[in-house]
Amino acid sequence: MHLRQELAGPAVGERDRAVDEQWTTSVLRLLVVLAVGLALAIGPQLARGMLPAAWALVATTSCYAVAQVAAARRGRVPLPPWLVTVVDGALVVVGCAWTGGAESVLVAALPLVAIAAALRGGAVAGRLGALALGAGFTAAAVLGSDATVPLGHRLLAGAWWSGFLVTFAVLVGVLVRMFERQVRTAEEERALRARLVATQRARIDGVRVVLHEFRTPVASLSALAGDLAAGRLDGPARDRAVALLADHATHLGDMLDGLADLAVADGSPLGRVRERTVVLAELADAVLDAAGVAPARRLATVEPPGAAVRADPQRLRRLLTNLVENAARHGGDAPVELALAWSDGLLTAEVRDRGPGLPAGQEGLVTAKGVALGERRGTAGLGLWIVEALVAAMDGELALVPRDGGGLVARLALPLPPA
Repeated sequence: MHLRQELAGPAVGERDRAVDEQWTTSVLRLLVVLAVGLALAIGPQLARGMLPAAWALVATTSCYAVAQVAAARRGRVPLPPWLVTVVDGALVVVGCAWTGGAESVLVAALPLVAIAAALRGGAVAGRLGALALGAGFTAAAVLGSDATVPLGHRLLAGAWWSGFLVTFAVLVGVLVRMFERQVRTAEEERALRARLVATQRARIDGVRVVLHEFRTPVASLSALAGDLAAGRLDGPARDRAVALLADHATHLGDMLDGLADLAVADGSPLGRVRERTVVLAELADAVLDAAGVAPARRLATVEPPGAAVRADPQRLRRLLTNLVENAARHGGDAPVELALAWSDGLLTAEVRDRGPGLPAGQEGLVTAKGVALGERRGTAGLGLWIVEALVAAMDGELALVPRDGGGLVARLALPLPPA
């Protein structure tokens, strides 16, 4: 959908500009025709004895002008711009021939046609159009002037107007190029500002993500260090605490690497991908430990039991830890369920809780950056936004759905190859 919109955008813009141009030129054309009709009504002698033909031309041109105005009001462009310019030039030349030739009052409309040709066709087409218009007027001056006007005067008038129109077209082309250059410069400046803003946002987001992700392991490290220092852990519990300390150290190291990535290159605040073998059973234990879920509240299942995938372990852990932390925080004392299943290249994870769930219509809102439903401080509202960013970076899908009997199910699907 986004690609179709991007492709359709320029075409829609071109059509809108064509309609605006047609509206402006149609109104001007109608005003010129009305002015000519008023001039003929006040001074019939301007027709030089061809009053019926002149009025017929005014009537025909009026119908043409009104039709163009009506089409512009409906947002339609019935004729291509080059054909409109040709028709306008032909009508003006014929009008000059029927209203005095070299001495016709309609010569004032010739620059308008030359301007339109230069604007619509560009520099070369505008000059050629102005030259053709001058040649047409020269023919009109020779054939339509009164018999009392010398041939030399007719040719001189045609040559003068031809040179004037070409010069006019050249000047319009120069002004158009200057304007286009200014527009391009402005667009480049806007694009540069947009890139700078995006870069700054990426850096800020990177810092906020690191701050958010550091909070959980730092709190866990502090608690483990206190328990070890006080001698409250021994045997298997001590070994498990040491292993968790090592996991936290690796996690913090990868987060620092991600921050370093952001410092040397613009891009995602999630850092580079570092793929390793991930055993799902070990991942489930590490996630529940990192989220601080008490053993009595844990319920983890892995299918098949010995499944392992090839992925960035820290991204997977960050993603699932944020979901489990959210479930533990809102689930009260109820169990937090983490179910991992891998089959045919697809890892499916579900985090289930018995919390209050989400209000209707909030499923998409809570994954926006800075949105939090509870009392949060510091990097409030980043958890689920980080989850959604990680899921998108890993080409996965995340759904937050109500759970039967109350609570919420965070259902995640990630395409991951086997280890």
